[in-house]
Amino acid sequence: QRYQAALETLLQAGCVYPCICTRREAELAASAPHADDGSTIYPGTCRGKFPSLAAARATGKTPALRLDTTAISVDWTDALRGPMHCDLEHQLGDFVVAKSDGTPAYQLANVVDDAELGVTHVVRGDDLIDSTPRQIALYRALGWSQKIPQYYHLPLIVGPDGRRLAKRHGDSRIALYRDLGVPAGRILALLARWSGIGGYDWLDMPQLLKLFDLRKMPPTPGVFRPADDAWLRAATP
Repeated sequence: QRYQAALETLLQAGCVYPCICTRREAELAASAPHADDGSTIYPGTCRGKFPSLAAARATGKTPALRLDTTAISVDWTDALRGPMHCDLEHQLGDFVVAKSDGTPAYQLANVVDDAELGVTHVVRGDDLIDSTPRQIALYRALGWSQKIPQYYHLPLIVGPDGRRLAKRHGDSRIALYRDLGVPAGRILALLARWSGIGGYDWLDMPQLLKLFDLRKMPPTPGVFRPADDAWLRAATP
């Protein structure tokens, strides 16, 4: 009911519009621009096309709802990355807030849930930073500007090639090191190093919690190198 109420607010304010394009159609649109990461920016094919949801449904297709980002730009300060700016219309495009089956899309559900729960701080990986201007735009469109949380976007852990740590870099699962007998304190010391806390070969959780300061997180990704793997294994009995 809360999601539906939020959608009704957006509809009444004229912030969203019905869209009957399939994902494939949006990707194939000749006019569709592309973001820096190569993803397709919705070209606004259905923006202003239908005067109402009923008109969109009259086509025989079940429409989704998209936020109209025309002339919307968002400025915010990330607690770790500093001042940020996004021109939503040209950098990210109109995005889906409700799917064609009526269920809320991720961005809307995220905002409604966080506002309902009184979330004041959001700490997440910087691979989700493009969600932030979308979510701030929704907070504002819903009249909840005072509920916008403070955002912290942490750098990811990557392999030596600079890509997100994954199976392609070898087995780096915690379970592997547990089976090898690497003590948890050694793992925590490596996590501490990536968090800007150096000089430790072993840490327990109370020590790490005492030393950790989110504001001092390095702005660059932590790199898991072969030398780190060797360093962990050297601690086995």
